[in-house]
Amino acid sequence: MEIELKLALQPRHSSHMQQHPMLSKIAPQQRRLYSTYFDTPKFDLMQCGIALRVRQVDDQWIQTLKAETQSVGALTNRPEWEVSVTDGTHPDFSALPQEALDLLNGIKLKRIIPVFTTEFQRTTWQVINDQAHAEVALDRGKIHAGEANRPICEVEIELKSGTPEFLFDLAVQLLQQVPLHIEPRSKAERGYILCGAVKPAPVKSTHAPIDKHQTSADASNAILQAALVQFVANVPGFLEHAHETEYLHQLRVALRRLRTGVLLAKSRGQPLPDWDQELRELMHVLNPARDWDVFQEQILPKMLTHLAWSSENMSAENNVANLITNTATHARQRAQSWLRKPALTQLILDVGRSLLATPADRHEGDVKAWAGIILEKRWQQLHKRCHGFAKLNPAERHLARIAAKKMRYAAEAFLPLYGKHTEHFITVLATLQDKLGYENDLRIGIQLLRAIPKQSTALSFELGRICGALQLEAAQSAHLSATIWQEVDESKLFWR
Repeated sequence: MEIELKLALQPRHSSHMQQHPMLSKIAPQQRRLYSTYFDTPKFDLMQCGIALRVRQVDDQWIQTLKAETQSVGALTNRPEWEVSVTDGTHPDFSALPQEALDLLNGIKLKRIIPVFTTEFQRTTWQVINDQAHAEVALDRGKIHAGEANRPICEVEIELKSGTPEFLFDLAVQLLQQVPLHIEPRSKAERGYILCGAVKPAPVKSTHAPIDKHQTSADASNAILQAALVQFVANVPGFLEHAHETEYLHQLRVALRRLRTGVLLAKSRGQPLPDWDQELRELMHVLNPARDWDVFQEQILPKMLTHLAWSSENMSAENNVANLITNTATHARQRAQSWLRKPALTQLILDVGRSLLATPADRHEGDVKAWAGIILEKRWQQLHKRCHGFAKLNPAERHLARIAAKKMRYAAEAFLPLYGKHTEHFITVLATLQDKLGYENDLRIGIQLLRAIPKQSTALSFELGRICGALQLEAAQSAHLSATIWQEVDESKLFWR
């Protein structure tokens, strides 16, 4: 079983590793490693979550088969089998133990061929104390797939003996001098992307694996872990493909789920650091970029059809479009810069480490009873905010939207406990949230345009016209029918 922490860094910072006080007194070892990864032409191994490689280490060939990864933030845990083989040009399946061969059932082994290679220099340090032993490895090189290649510059901290907490301790020490950032993808995953076997895509939320037989502490940890995995999985996509706006959207969804998990844990008295404040700050950094995405993709096109710019105003329209695009790009770049900061890495490590701790009380009360208390409390808050719904002013509708969002995230967190009984309630709640959210998006659009520095009279005039259209649309959308709230209010409350 392989247990390791995987982090990345910019190549220009790799020299900081050798200079780190924790490693400077340990004699490093260096090796040039060349690996070939194998699969079928249809990538059957990849689809089963299996990585198969043969690596040249000095004069030896080492064949490795790794099964599907289980992740907690930056920490990965996966079954692994290593055997020596005589040839690096093709795998030797006869050398694998039966439990590894069982994973390959149904796969035509004769069709397995090389699909990509990695070549890198590995520098390793053995860090040992009285209770644990870990290998710290710095890998620098490239992944090759045909004519394409991409760089490798990462740090792996692999547990040799002791508890996984030791890996987090070492990572935190390294982070004090080395600006490490999150990279949850293995070399194999990146290789498959490079050779076209899989197209990167935003990772959407999945329900935490909770059930009525768990303690509330176990359920709380599962909710936090599912949110952390989703957040970490979307970081590389946003850093590499910021123009694909769904990555940022899913990052913010994961952040809200993380905040929900933290608040749920605190509701049962679980002692946690003040992550909620840090998560709020991170959301504050990401919000402007997401606000511009929504404005450009959903709000602005509709406003432009209302304004019906003529061909005579084409120059002004282009200038406004360029100004908005540039401003939105800068907002994304600021968000990307923050995600590369060691502060985010520290937060992910802190949350991940906490999830390793076994809850102190293994005999807590019924998890469903705990969920019911949380859901009822949020329902009462939502009910209060939506009282007299049709007459709510903009500030009151904003508070109602926030209450609806909190209610929905709690309901989705506990969905596995109640199953299909939650579907109607969550659906109508999402409709209410969307209706309230549209007006909020319009008002945010006005704020965004008013904050843009005025570069000329002509630009100011055109931006003012768009603001006017937004104000009119916001005023019209404010006349919400009370039936939107009534449908929620009359829904069966599944936790009662």
